[in-house]
Amino acid sequence: MCYRRPGSICTLLAVALLLSACGGTSEHQDLLDYMEETKRRPAGQIEPLPPFVPYKSFVYSAMAMRSPFDPPVDDIEMLVRGKQTDVKPDLNREKEFLESFNIASLRMVGTLERGGTLWALINDGVGGIHRVKQGNYIGKNHGRIVATSPLQIEIIEIVPNGTDGWVERPQILQIAEKG
Repeated sequence: MCYRRPGSICTLLAVALLLSACGGTSEHQDLLDYMEETKRRPAGQIEPLPPFVPYKSFVYSAMAMRSPFDPPVDDIEMLVRGKQTDVKPDLNREKEFLESFNIASLRMVGTLERGGTLWALINDGVGGIHRVKQGNYIGKNHGRIVATSPLQIEIIEIVPNGTDGWVERPQILQIAEKG
């Protein structure tokens, strides 16, 4: 019967219940007491900012001198003079196919023995497998294969030394593990 008449006694009872829930005794009396106590306390003082100390710049006077982490100039000259050799690549030699690849991109994937010669199988990284043996050239730095074994090939590269000369650098290309 309460549902048919909106202005009925049920509506008045519901409104009365809502109003009584909002007022009356407070469940948060401890919070109200704390707020009143805090308001009664004397106001504090904020400490003043510390005095500003201006930055003192530092002038580095040893800028034109040699870094303490670099070897002395005399040692560098001795190193360069002492290492001068007659090493230089044969620039007139016809390049082999694997010399167009960076040695870091090449992978040894196996070996093959034929007619008493051990051939290493090299993956060029773009889908080709190539046979190489001792004496072949490989890599962009004039690398010559000096030894071949079932597990690795040893290469001597000829690279610039930075002072218009050349120096030999050994490299090893090991067989790639399955993974």
